Amino acid sequence: MALIEVKNLTKVYHDGEVETPALRGVSFDINEGEFVAIMGPSGSGKSTLLHILGFLDRHTSGTYRLDGKTIDDYSGEEVARVRNKKMGFIFQTFNLLRRTDVLENVKLPLLYSGLKPAEWDNMAMKALEAVGMTHRLSHEPSQLSGGEQQRAAIARAIVNSPAIIFADEPTGNLDSKSGGQVMETIENLHLLGHTIILITHETYTAEYAQRIIRLKDGEIESDQKITQQRHAADHKFVK
Repeated sequence: MALIEVKNLTKVYHDGEVETPALRGVSFDINEGEFVAIMGPSGSGKSTLLHILGFLDRHTSGTYRLDGKTIDDYSGEEVARVRNKKMGFIFQTFNLLRRTDVLENVKLPLLYSGLKPAEWDNMAMKALEAVGMTHRLSHEPSQLSGGEQQRAAIARAIVNSPAIIFADEPTGNLDSKSGGQVMETIENLHLLGHTIILITHETYTAEYAQRIIRLKDGEIESDQKITQQRHAADHKFVK
């Protein structure tokens, strides 16, 4: 059974009597441990799709199953628990608290984890080690470069060791050098066993994936495996 199963998925936004379809009968599966890039121009439906896959929004029709269960199979409390423990989210805008240091930013998801606070520092340090940011743990976001802010945001996304990492245009606010470093960090997380779902309009970031799903006007234009991937630097972060 696939980790993610999407069948004939649609999403229609309503503004009064005006209907705007964002997804039109999308179908695909994603297996555990895959690294999949979802590409498309602005308005193609890729961010809408990510929000549905991440339980941040609901689809209009069709079926989305995660681990064999639809969102309707979960209570509201269970949906929140799945998002917190099974999913990690990386966004283009970093979303770090401005006047809070890196270590405290990374610990934020642990507030809702049910774990003892005595464990939080150790878990946050492991996440920061995984992205090469232990030397910046006492710095506030304003003291970091864009690439460092995104790596701190990645550490926050993985602090609960989620099975799936959703990355929505993670290099969109970065220069090419910083973007490459961030993508190498994400690729290393894939090598450690995380399932990665990357939303991007950039070819160079999509080429880190094993597979590219291209969307156009809310439909799948192509779904292809990548035969020649980019690869991270020879070093690999220790879990």
